[in-house]
Amino acid sequence: MAISLWKNLLQTTKRRILQQRRVSLYNGAHGYEEELIKKKLQQFAGGSINLSKEDNGVAILTLNNPKLMNAFTGSMMLELQERVTELENWKDGKGLIIYGAGNTFCSGSDLNAVKAISNSQDGMNMCMFMQNTLTRLMRLPLISVALIQGKAIGGGAELTTACDFRLMTPGSEIRFVHKHMGLVPGWGGAARLVHIVGSGTALRLLGGAARVDPETALRLGLSEETLSSSDGTGALEEARAWLSQYTEGPASVIRAVKKVVTAGRELPLEAALRTEKDVFGTVWGGPANLQALLKKTKHK
Repeated sequence: MAISLWKNLLQTTKRRILQQRRVSLYNGAHGYEEELIKKKLQQFAGGSINLSKEDNGVAILTLNNPKLMNAFTGSMMLELQERVTELENWKDGKGLIIYGAGNTFCSGSDLNAVKAISNSQDGMNMCMFMQNTLTRLMRLPLISVALIQGKAIGGGAELTTACDFRLMTPGSEIRFVHKHMGLVPGWGGAARLVHIVGSGTALRLLGGAARVDPETALRLGLSEETLSSSDGTGALEEARAWLSQYTEGPASVIRAVKKVVTAGRELPLEAALRTEKDVFGTVWGGPANLQALLKKTKHK
């Protein structure tokens, strides 16, 4: 009886946490018209968002539009949403690496699509669409890394802030160029940047539209490490090795770690504590916990 009740509680907790991750920031009450903006974005095809899920629980998400420095076309924005949904449903996942094809990260939005949806209503809908998608990406129970080669500009810079960590290669740069376009970040990059580097540094990066090289990014806390390799294959292998120190172990535990950190970052203290309690209940007495107790691995 007690075991049955515990299993029911476990399943209920897992469903509630999953629902919380998928809650959209915006809906019709905010004037958000998702189907309308999807139809408009579909008109601007090109490039792709490729996803491969490896047996070790690490997924590789590739921004693939190298002729435009991996700028997001409308169809790529839609594909990113689809890939995030796929990752939400991946129960064995532990980590995620996002990088760009052709040895560069991402140059933001394809200007052809931007010009075509330059009216206020379309712009706001696109903004809400991408904020919804990148917030869901950030809340995935996967430890995520943006592998930055070449340039991460504008929306590309914003995308890096939706990852837990950032790794840079020699000669790469992050640059929030929105000011030069007569804009501010619209994909959630400003709010996330403040959380990463603080309000003063965020104001300097946004107001100055400065190029942030690997050395500066390390000093500001915007990057974790500068890799030694600049070529795509070598840098990706280095990123895999770097991420493995955090994804080693059972998926249930790694995912639980990410969930409690996400709760602590986003929720008021009391709500974060309750979520931590719920997540704790999903791993206490679980296979990984019992195996660790048998091996007495606490201090190893």
